Amino acid sequence: MNRSSSSSQRTWLRPLAALLPTLLIGLPALANSDGVQDAQTVGPTIRAGYDDVPEFGGPGSVGATLKEDDKPAEPVMRFNSIKRGLSPYFDWKANLKSKHGLSFGMDYTGLYEHATKSPGEDNAASGIFRLFGNWTLTGRGSANTGSLVFKVESRHRLGTTIPPSGLGFETGYVGLTAAPYNDAGWWLSNFYWQQKLNDGRMTLLLGQVDATDYIDIYGLINPWTAFTNLVFLTGSGTMPAPNQSLGGALGAMLSDNVYLIAGIADSNGDPHDPLEGFNTLFDEGETFKHVELGWTTAQDRIYLDNYHVTVWQADERTTAGTPGGWGMNASFAKFVNDEYMPFLRAGYSDDGGALLENSISAGVGRYFREHSDLFAAAVNWGKPSDDFGANLDDQYTLEVFYRFQLSENFAITPDFQWIIDPALNPAESSLAILGVRARLSI
Repeated sequence: MNRSSSSSQRTWLRPLAALLPTLLIGLPALANSDGVQDAQTVGPTIRAGYDDVPEFGGPGSVGATLKEDDKPAEPVMRFNSIKRGLSPYFDWKANLKSKHGLSFGMDYTGLYEHATKSPGEDNAASGIFRLFGNWTLTGRGSANTGSLVFKVESRHRLGTTIPPSGLGFETGYVGLTAAPYNDAGWWLSNFYWQQKLNDGRMTLLLGQVDATDYIDIYGLINPWTAFTNLVFLTGSGTMPAPNQSLGGALGAMLSDNVYLIAGIADSNGDPHDPLEGFNTLFDEGETFKHVELGWTTAQDRIYLDNYHVTVWQADERTTAGTPGGWGMNASFAKFVNDEYMPFLRAGYSDDGGALLENSISAGVGRYFREHSDLFAAAVNWGKPSDDFGANLDDQYTLEVFYRFQLSENFAITPDFQWIIDPALNPAESSLAILGVRARLSI
């Protein structure tokens, strides 16, 4: 059943109003700036100097996010008033890092999606505020640092009945068109100790972890700045990675190019109540385990030039009624000339609660260094799990986006997804998801 009434057409515009605060905060200087300047005449904005923040994981990890957000950029719009206004703030952040080893950042991301030909809800919007940081407490000035890594989030709907994470199933699609954009409220995503060893060639994590920060990573896996559909993120839709929970991981460079990552996490963790994780982990003992062997051109390019194979195993979750299972994932991605990133990724699952049994994705990203913009397009073939019904049609997914880096701290990303043969909506041969994302970081 398709929504076609004029009321529905008016309804899909409402969530755009919820994104206006983000837009207005991100572009306050339009009315009082010195004007848009040529990039060659305006030097890099004074930043906090986070280029050496210890990290472990992909582009969505705390350390990588701090570094990326702190990089001086040359976006389309450069406002001298904003540059001057934020300089004392970044000076203060640099001073905190220099004197106390504390690096931190904040961002707010709003996402709106509209689905065509949906038998259920066809509009969804949510906003996510995050406060994250790395507090290096031991080994400062050396490669063997010890850090407390933290991230607190507030995820909430913005004027719609459902958040974007639920829109896929409303349309009959077995999948998540916007994986992390839910309305879970406040929770603790990261609170763990990160210890660097062996001159920084080995990293140990222990505490409240998000396994998707470091499993099956590549350069376009960050849902805040790149793709949002789960088939192009961790596990390609075939890996039932747990919520943020108690766990640990060990990563090590076995040679200049070969690395190994292994870890374990509580499958029943609740980031709303992280202390309860001590009960669920040690009383129930139902865990998610993973091992990954990969190759990279250099340790500092581990998610840019990356070929790897990941094997995972999930215990049966008795209370949740989720069967145990296992699976494999493979990924091949390379950042060519620091501009193009072609990739090929695949996944297989044997139960475990995964959405898809088989998945293959291929695509390419193009990074525009002159403005820090990003364009990417990818396609996916996926076979839904039998948990959703027998003999379901295979699904095909296309996602295309362009991230306009309007200022150093603000980006707008139009996003288009085309879904062919949504498995739970046989009345429709295809449907589209139209989205727009706005992110402010500081």
